[in-house]
Amino acid sequence: MGGNTLCCAIFIFSPGENLVTTQTAYNEPAIPYARSGGPGALISRVLLAALFLIAGIGKLAAPAGTIAYITAAGLPLPTIAYAVALLVELGGGVLLIVGYRTRLVAAVMAVFTVVTALAFHSAWGDANQQVNFLKNLAIAGGLLQLVLNGAGAYSLDRRAR
Repeated sequence: MGGNTLCCAIFIFSPGENLVTTQTAYNEPAIPYARSGGPGALISRVLLAALFLIAGIGKLAAPAGTIAYITAAGLPLPTIAYAVALLVELGGGVLLIVGYRTRLVAAVMAVFTVVTALAFHSAWGDANQQVNFLKNLAIAGGLLQLVLNGAGAYSLDRRAR
């Protein structure tokens, strides 16, 4: 392998700054990454929140069916589990969009998403359930990025500083 074909990613954490830079090859300058969180962070928050808001609205529209589904999964206290799901999906979805307490909200939503994957999508013999399980893990990964990087420039979190 020649020097021009060898690529690597170097992550530099600067003390005193919340700046991460990447370098894609040895000869290229470092590129600032996630300094301001610009419009990309807002778009990420909205896209993640949309999943939860749509799911929450569906649960709100059919409470009896949702509670029956939770009961069939064998979870204890299905009515309370339903209320928790509504709170996380609707409340968390709105808070993600506006970027309020984003790191905490995203952490709670990531845990909720992994627990949901384990409780409802762990039937590995069913290809659809396997896809849903992996999708939930990917969503949790996106939420963990918000935990690590924060809400970005277009958020109530940033305005509060």
